[in-house]
Amino acid sequence: MTVIDPSAPVLVTGGSGYVASWIVRYLLEDGRTVRATVRNPARATGLEHLHALSEAHPGRLTLHQADLLDEGSFADAMAGCELVIHTASPFLVGKVKDAYADLVEPALEGTKNVLTSVDATPSVKRVVLTSSVVAVYGDAIEMRGKKEFTESDWNTTSSLEHQPYSYSKTVAEREAWQRQAAQDRWDLVTIHPGLVLGPSLTKVSASGSMTTMNMFIDGSQMLGTARLWLGIVDVRDVARAHIAAGFTPEAHGRYLTNSESLRMLQISRILRAKFGSRPSFPRFEAPKAGAWAIAPLIGQTRDFIAKNVGYPIAFDSSRTTRELGVAFRPAAASVEAHFQQMIDDGLTRA
Repeated sequence: MTVIDPSAPVLVTGGSGYVASWIVRYLLEDGRTVRATVRNPARATGLEHLHALSEAHPGRLTLHQADLLDEGSFADAMAGCELVIHTASPFLVGKVKDAYADLVEPALEGTKNVLTSVDATPSVKRVVLTSSVVAVYGDAIEMRGKKEFTESDWNTTSSLEHQPYSYSKTVAEREAWQRQAAQDRWDLVTIHPGLVLGPSLTKVSASGSMTTMNMFIDGSQMLGTARLWLGIVDVRDVARAHIAAGFTPEAHGRYLTNSESLRMLQISRILRAKFGSRPSFPRFEAPKAGAWAIAPLIGQTRDFIAKNVGYPIAFDSSRTTRELGVAFRPAAASVEAHFQQMIDDGLTRA
């Protein structure tokens, strides 16, 4: 068991991020003191929500400059912390210019840099790492013969050439477990969400969540959507899972955090029921052969279509509910809240 002193400061890396911002908010509301790392604390825009949280909780939130690729940059902010919540990592889907430089290097080297500081900081007792379901499986075709993916599953099929984002999350998590096993002072807990949706505390970021939901406003699915399943979870539940993983003494290992798995067409139906009929909300699923043919035009590979379209996926998140006490919101509520956020941010019409 690892008992974290509730009066000790908690370090949250990537503190301005979609998930991290909710972690910071909930920690403050729980009465904790928080140190959040950001690339540039003096940035004029993008940190307004953190400044507002700081004003609402005087003396309990400070911002610290750190960069994933700047070795040692997390050390000062980490000093005196018993719990480190490492969320900072790129989340991009579709076409990337350089898979290693854009995805793998910041995920892997960033994890190495944070854990090097952890090794050098005697106060740290536990690290909670934001991983992903894509570190659990590479392609939906791997569900064949399974009822659900569990925490014991690992992605063994992704690479720089195929599913590079999934590969980046997998190698970063494996590195973290190797570093943890090499010592006995601090322990490691990893959180594995699927597609994270729900309200944002800042303008919606250019992340994979936004990329996916943007498909329901950009007209790219007007001729039909792929028969593709996604694990859905609310950002607020993911944040709570991180905090519970940090402060539950018995927490250990990997935790899947998913509410439900929905097809893209089901997401469209949820949006239509809440926001009315729009041409950008697809009404039917396109044949797989059609999706395969146009894959390169929409930022996907034909290999991805072959191994993911038409294969249902499901996740066993019961351990997260049982051990961390997280009761997941219905996926439909998260879809609706996310689209409402896009309306509020001016990204689509009301």
